[in-house]
Amino acid sequence: MQVRKRFGQHFLHDPAIIRRIVDAVAPGDGERLVEIGPGRGALTWSLLARAKNMDVIEIDRDLAKILVDDPRAKGHLRVHVENVLDTDFVRLRGAGPPLKIVGNLPYNISTPLLFQLLKQRAALGDMFFMLQKEVVDRMAAPPGGKEYGRLTVMIAAYAEVEALFDVGPGAFRPKPKVWSAIVRLRPALEPRFEIGSETVLRMLVTAAFSHRRKTLRNGLKTLLTGEDIEACGIDPQLRPETLAPAQFGLLASRYCRLHQDERQTG
Repeated sequence: MQVRKRFGQHFLHDPAIIRRIVDAVAPGDGERLVEIGPGRGALTWSLLARAKNMDVIEIDRDLAKILVDDPRAKGHLRVHVENVLDTDFVRLRGAGPPLKIVGNLPYNISTPLLFQLLKQRAALGDMFFMLQKEVVDRMAAPPGGKEYGRLTVMIAAYAEVEALFDVGPGAFRPKPKVWSAIVRLRPALEPRFEIGSETVLRMLVTAAFSHRRKTLRNGLKTLLTGEDIEACGIDPQLRPETLAPAQFGLLASRYCRLHQDERQTG
């Protein structure tokens, strides 16, 4: 079957990598497993052998038909032909247990999909994704390095991130030009640290990392004064990449309190 570039298709075929992914996901009895982008089913059938029943979400109608027509699918595999960015995971879960998610995510939708999933985290359990290695490096980066930034902080607010292992280009057909990596996310129902509000946290983090070389005092000067930053126990002369995610949460909470006070005074 012809690869459709608009869907960012690179099909996994390496049996050793497939086994490692299945072992990491470790489908258990009674769990609800959902695979995003099953493609030709290389991972799907190995997961299904352990999970017994599962759902898959596939945007390519031709690939979806191949999965539906496969004898292994009958009575065990539910195929949803749709764009995963439009999927209602709360509805898909229904009254059952939280959904365990696994998927090989194309680069062009990976970041928006991660945040779309985190918005629906009440319906989700652990998530296992194949992503470009550079994206996983940014997601799991500790403070202080060039990979650490907006993506790191915003995901850390809602999920624990663990980079599991790297996957070379040879594991796919056609071969991508970059390495990939498997990452596990464990979402939390409530924010993992004080954030004030998600909108404010996003605004502050975006402002700070738009000026990575500037100090917090200069990068955030339209939002918080140096005194406000100090009130959070943070040196305003620091650069943003040195702050832990929870410290950005303290700054966002400070901003919310200040503006709440202003509204009440007004």
